[in-house]
Amino acid sequence: MSKVEEFEELRPLLFSIAYRILGSVGEAEDAVQETWLRFDGSSARPASTKAFLSTTVTRISIDVLRSARVRREEYVGTWLPEPLLGDPYEDPARSVELADSVSMAALLLLERLSPLERAVFVLREVFAFGFDEVAAAVGRSEAACRQLLVRARGHMAAGRPRFAADRRERQELATRFFDALKNGDVGELQTLLAADVQLVGDGGGKAPQLAKGVMGAQNVARLLGTVFPWLFRIDVTCQPHEVNGQPGAVFRDRDGKVIHTLALDVLDGRIQTIRTVVNPDKLGHLGPVADAWALDREVKQARRQWNRPEK
Repeated sequence: MSKVEEFEELRPLLFSIAYRILGSVGEAEDAVQETWLRFDGSSARPASTKAFLSTTVTRISIDVLRSARVRREEYVGTWLPEPLLGDPYEDPARSVELADSVSMAALLLLERLSPLERAVFVLREVFAFGFDEVAAAVGRSEAACRQLLVRARGHMAAGRPRFAADRRERQELATRFFDALKNGDVGELQTLLAADVQLVGDGGGKAPQLAKGVMGAQNVARLLGTVFPWLFRIDVTCQPHEVNGQPGAVFRDRDGKVIHTLALDVLDGRIQTIRTVVNPDKLGHLGPVADAWALDREVKQARRQWNRPEK
């Protein structure tokens, strides 16, 4: 195999490692590209291409994450990972771990870890690398990596619910949810939501948000049932799609441009958390991005016209 063929065969794995460490599609793609440049520029052929590339992308991702953390501390509003519509890496033997680790809930828990803890956890727990491989990738001893993993597991276990609802059950619940959303059926929405449901939005100060954070089934249902029917009135479309391995949807304007994504965390037959990403900087990998401020103005205009008394 040529260098290009070897690299392309491993690209899905490299992206999946980088995305879980970084929580950003764009940064993960950049890390993979930098990995290729280093591989292509090396004169010697490594004994194991997989080991070399995995180590390289991991170290690049750790460096990027360290600088990204400073930016995230200054982020306007709630920070959420960039939505991922499909994980390019598949391994039937690790399907549960792969799906669970890419959910927004899991990625947010990974934010609690130090960059080294995060890398060790991803390589060992998600991709089942041997401790010798993990140690080589992060530049620490195997003993140190074992300690890092123990700490990482502790942080993750402290706040980690497993969204292990049956796939069919989740899909049926999501279908009912989006039907109720289109119809503005507040009562139906409320029956689908957990009592302590949370609605969380990430606009990054660059797009209007539904709200900074809303809690409780009644409050969330009322807000959703008030806002979304107006979006559909101005020809916004809802395209159901898994988002980070969970039921969700991509919302687009009448020209097909992306407005935002919405992802649902489902547990015990109810929707526990609704996360929307509206920040245009996090949506570009999904296609052309809509002007959310213009849509907001259009909705307000439509409301004014609807409420205007007839002469």
